[in-house]
Amino acid sequence: MRETSAEPQSHWPHSSINEASPSGSHTFNTLFAATPNAWDTIVSAGGSSGGAAVALAQRLLPVADGSDFMGSLRNPAGWNHIFGMRPSQGRVPFGPGADVWVDQLGTEGPMARSVQDLARLLATQAGHDRRQPLSINATLDVSGIQYTPDALQGLRVGWLGDLGGHLAMEDGIAGVCEDALRAMQNAGAHIEPTAPCFDPQALWECWLVWRRALVGPKAAALLQLPGAREELKPEALWEYDNSLKLSYMDFQLASQRRTGFYNHLLQMFKRFDVLALPVAQVWPFPLQERWPQKIGHRTMDTYHRWMESTIYATLAGLPAISLPAGFHPNQPWPMGIQLIGKPQGDVALLQVAAAYEAVRSEWLQRRPATA
Repeated sequence: MRETSAEPQSHWPHSSINEASPSGSHTFNTLFAATPNAWDTIVSAGGSSGGAAVALAQRLLPVADGSDFMGSLRNPAGWNHIFGMRPSQGRVPFGPGADVWVDQLGTEGPMARSVQDLARLLATQAGHDRRQPLSINATLDVSGIQYTPDALQGLRVGWLGDLGGHLAMEDGIAGVCEDALRAMQNAGAHIEPTAPCFDPQALWECWLVWRRALVGPKAAALLQLPGAREELKPEALWEYDNSLKLSYMDFQLASQRRTGFYNHLLQMFKRFDVLALPVAQVWPFPLQERWPQKIGHRTMDTYHRWMESTIYATLAGLPAISLPAGFHPNQPWPMGIQLIGKPQGDVALLQVAAAYEAVRSEWLQRRPATA
């Protein structure tokens, strides 16, 4: 499936509403400008929970919560040298909303500077809510997590990298992620580069259908307000306009493809305990830009193609955590590595993160010069 309408241009609008929405991983508002990165104020903090990530990195808050649809917790965590977690689908009741059956790709989750704080906040957030019938009917017991390197001994990690060249990625990102994996390997983990067992392009097309189907109705509700079309972000309008072209058959076929992808991952988890890939495909970009137009020689064909690495955990409903991985070789810009866990394996994933934290504890205490 090819894009059916022109992508919105990357200039600042005269005015807008809902600027910190899931319509791009950049926290800005035309009334209050953009949120700068905690480590370098000329580049983006990510988003949509960029403000929360910066506040944590600057020691203004002990913990923060947010939501993650297309990496809105994971991406800013990776760009600000903190931890961010997208829990399993249904782990944290998400609402209120107009729909409680289909609209499940976005979920609430925690951010923190330490895994212990992250786990405690998630345990507080988690639980069943009868107003959200698909929420998991179980408490989350994090009391048994050990904050030692022991859990890395024998851990099987499948390193997906750039999905065999499918993901456009800036120089240096894979390298810092491999440094993080090396730290895990030195503590006893088995790291195995592995090719995806799915068609990444077909899955991207599946994602476009799901995202349009879920974002479109939200934009439609706002468009009922007087003058809303002139005020809404062009990205949100683009999603809405394309959602009008979807048929039920389009959505059902995309749902079937998503089901097949989930089943592929279940097969991968017979070989691996966690899957790893970069949490972002670009380093933090200049603050005045809306989104990256190109990665290397590859032009981005949508406003969110540069965030493609975040869609896999979302589509599969699996827990994923962003761990601080390293820094740009010539700039003070952080980058995260993303670990994806097994179905409802939130505690096991937190245990891996706690072991990683134990082996890199001193390095993880680095603070931004602006703090």
